[in-house]
Amino acid sequence: MGQGISLTGTWLQTTAMSWLVYRLTGSAFLLGVVGFSSQLPSIFISPFAGVLSDRWKRRTILLVTQALSLLQAVILAALVIAKAIAPWHIIVLSLFIGVINSFDVPARQSFMMEMIDDKNDIGNALAINSAMFNSARLIGPTIAGILIAVAGEGVCFVLNAASFIAVLYALYQMRVKERAGAGKKGRVLGELKAGFDYVAGSRPIRDILLNLSLVSLMGMPYMTLMPVFAKNIFHGGPHTMGFLMSSAGLGALCGAIYLASRKSIVGLVTHIYVSGAVFGAAMIAFALSDSLPLAIFFLFIAGFGMIIQSASSNTILQSISDEDKRGRVMSFYTIAFIGVSTFGSLLYGSLAGIIGVSPTVIIGGGFVLAGAFVFSTKIKGLRKLIRPIYIRNGIMADIGAGIEAAVDPAETPGNGLLK
Repeated sequence: MGQGISLTGTWLQTTAMSWLVYRLTGSAFLLGVVGFSSQLPSIFISPFAGVLSDRWKRRTILLVTQALSLLQAVILAALVIAKAIAPWHIIVLSLFIGVINSFDVPARQSFMMEMIDDKNDIGNALAINSAMFNSARLIGPTIAGILIAVAGEGVCFVLNAASFIAVLYALYQMRVKERAGAGKKGRVLGELKAGFDYVAGSRPIRDILLNLSLVSLMGMPYMTLMPVFAKNIFHGGPHTMGFLMSSAGLGALCGAIYLASRKSIVGLVTHIYVSGAVFGAAMIAFALSDSLPLAIFFLFIAGFGMIIQSASSNTILQSISDEDKRGRVMSFYTIAFIGVSTFGSLLYGSLAGIIGVSPTVIIGGGFVLAGAFVFSTKIKGLRKLIRPIYIRNGIMADIGAGIEAAVDPAETPGNGLLK
């Protein structure tokens, strides 16, 4: 609940910041630069943050990152209310929040597992987490659109700063069992290399991260162009942008609710490529839409496909990772999910300035579709490798020799993950 309140504030700020940048500059390229600035640090910092997440108490890391996020929101609010804000301020503060998130995301994703006693609840818990995230994504932009039109962007930044109090209180009150390995010491670079070797040597983890990276590069950054679509394509204002972003958020929320309703995580690997194809096709249809209602509908479908693709990837990665390396695996997930989209935001902003926003989104959707097709050709082999890991971790029952016969002896538990 604390995180839900905080994330609603975050989406207020994200929406208001996009509109503020476009109002100040009128530049689609600078929209991409701001997105680039907020995501760039994760590429360089997240791997080290993953090592620290495996070493330190994750709840303590989250208390620090959330407090620093509050500070960033306060500074941004003060500059806007004082009418002293300039584009370079926004870029610097975006870099600052990017550094914070580089530590926050691996710790927060890994910390989810510490709150779950029954491994069978992993898929449902992560899906509920996604539903919470996308509820905020639905509510935040809608409120932001109204507030910007009535009172300006500053009030959105003030409310975001206040919202961090909820998640800080929740984290402070939380009590979890200290996991084995917390507080261990060793060479950071050595542990970083061990984490890289683990990810690179695991075919399921490697293939899922590569597919997610493609979607993050060519699919997810399309949201950075919403101010341009709202103003130049559909001839609206901040409320129009709020409707567009909220439609994608509603689709994502419905996708998360669907995942939360599933009784098992078995079968999610198929969801990755099916939902990726849906996401890519919906992006193309949105870019070709000539009316606002039609665009809102296709954004709903795009949001539905996007969240199933990313949440299914997250769930499988967390489920098959060793506990003592989960923080490092999730740091690579952060790079694939957030860091790679850094270059996607810059690419989208640059292309939109040259060929226009609609052709840019069409090209991105085409790449996402192609990636889904390539991933679909690997499904059979991935299932063969993932199944024994599920059995070993108690997620899936071992039904006897039938399964054993279907798995190559070199890929049985103990070696299977690293083949």
